[in-house]
Amino acid sequence: MTLIAIGACYIDTILTVPYYPEEDEKLRSSSLSRRRGGNCPNSLEVMGQLLQHGPTIDRSSLNLISVLPSSSSVLSNGIQKGLGDLVRIENCIYREQFAEPASSYIIMSEASGSRTIVNYNELPEMNHAEFMSAVEPVRGATDVPWFHFEGRMPSLTLDYIQYIRDSFPGATVSVEVEKPGRQGLQHLAEMADVVIYSKGWAQGNGYTSAEDCLRKQMPKTPKASLLCCTWGDDGAAALEPKTGKFAHVPAYTDQQVIDTIGAGDTFIAGLLYGLIYRSNDWDFQKRLRFANRLAGLKVGQIGFANLHRALSLPY
Repeated sequence: MTLIAIGACYIDTILTVPYYPEEDEKLRSSSLSRRRGGNCPNSLEVMGQLLQHGPTIDRSSLNLISVLPSSSSVLSNGIQKGLGDLVRIENCIYREQFAEPASSYIIMSEASGSRTIVNYNELPEMNHAEFMSAVEPVRGATDVPWFHFEGRMPSLTLDYIQYIRDSFPGATVSVEVEKPGRQGLQHLAEMADVVIYSKGWAQGNGYTSAEDCLRKQMPKTPKASLLCCTWGDDGAAALEPKTGKFAHVPAYTDQQVIDTIGAGDTFIAGLLYGLIYRSNDWDFQKRLRFANRLAGLKVGQIGFANLHRALSLPY
């Protein structure tokens, strides 16, 4: 199966602090680190690990479509290395006049375990013509592709999804609905086959639990075959609108919370892996349990290394 993930790619600068400082307060950071970030790149990095250590590598293709700086820049080359050997970026949109990628500055509080993120991105967004050009090589694939969208720039993304519906009959579309203040995400959910909601978006729209979100979203998402919602320390839930199947799994609390950055991206990696590459041997509940287990491993460590070990753990 060919998976094409469309979303922003960032370089994250992470400052770990004892607690969030007050306005105009001086505070010493306990650590500083930099790594590649971005929802879709994070998910693809984890999926690459799972495919390398699972039974499905021969029939898999992972592809990122994102706006990157000059193809000859040090950071663009570093992004490819960080994603691993299975993730392809040749169809990304390269802005040759820019040397710096989009950036995220993250303050992580040791006291609360939460993080505050400030983004900066001077790269011009991908336009419709560039998107069409980027996905055109997939048209020759022997299988029906799966397109996964980070829920950003909803008006543009809605156009992209409509193009996929018109140009790739039978393709599956999944969408992440994450940011609570981002207008237009509901329209993206209405067009998708698989929708993954965040706790922040659900609460921002008045839902009181993952199940409340999914059941009330079901009549608003007529194309959907699966709805999922993550809810932090209350685990995650999934609903199949066509069958009525519902499942909830609790969060894994058998380890200390160390790094929550990318936990949602890791859950999405586990879910898509189960849906795309383990559809024949994993049932509805097992896919959800695995995605939740994978995200639980992620919050217990810094970064995304060696998360494939979830394949050998009970879940």
